[in-house]
Amino acid sequence: MEEAVRKMRIKAGRRTDIRRAREEAILAAAEKVFAEAGFGGATMQLIADMAGMPKANLHYYFATKEDLYRRVVENIFTIWLKAADCFDNAADAAAGIGGYIEAKMEISRRHPFGSKVWASEVMHGAPVIQDYLETALRGWTEGRMRAIQRWIDEGQIAAVDPRHLLYMIWATTQHYADFGHQIETLNAGKPLTDRQWRAAIDSVREIILRGIGALPPAPGKP
Repeated sequence: MEEAVRKMRIKAGRRTDIRRAREEAILAAAEKVFAEAGFGGATMQLIADMAGMPKANLHYYFATKEDLYRRVVENIFTIWLKAADCFDNAADAAAGIGGYIEAKMEISRRHPFGSKVWASEVMHGAPVIQDYLETALRGWTEGRMRAIQRWIDEGQIAAVDPRHLLYMIWATTQHYADFGHQIETLNAGKPLTDRQWRAAIDSVREIILRGIGALPPAPGKP
């Protein structure tokens, strides 16, 4: 009896692993198709082809294109939410904001299509995810603003507007995903190397942190 139960659990685990792998393949394909074609231009057939599976299989996991689109958007937003965990446990403003900048730059590097989907949706007035912006995004943003304001009140950074500081961080870090083609063009038509990415992350982090007074001025600067 115990052996039978063990085998059933192994079999169930394998089915779970297969399902997870297929969902990941679908979401990766959907990110790319939605980023390149937009919500209106994307089709379930295009996504199925990109994922390398029959369209019927795709519908087994996601009943409609809107369901799949919302899942793609929610995925990238969840990744962005996790990037801000450093706000909660940071020793100081430099560590919290600096860690957030670094995490956001890495997300732009590893999830460029997801970032482009989000940007396109918002630029078109968020016709599919407006409810998400008004609830999850608004609540999250207010929480991060309170953390920044606390560091301001403690004298750790300059008295900047927390909202606009967040907007600037988003705009700068997501530029590396949303305008990746432009960056590659200016980099002799080649993607940034690991070393170039490291330099970009360090530069963006230092410029912003020094700008808000979280780091002392660079040597030789007033």
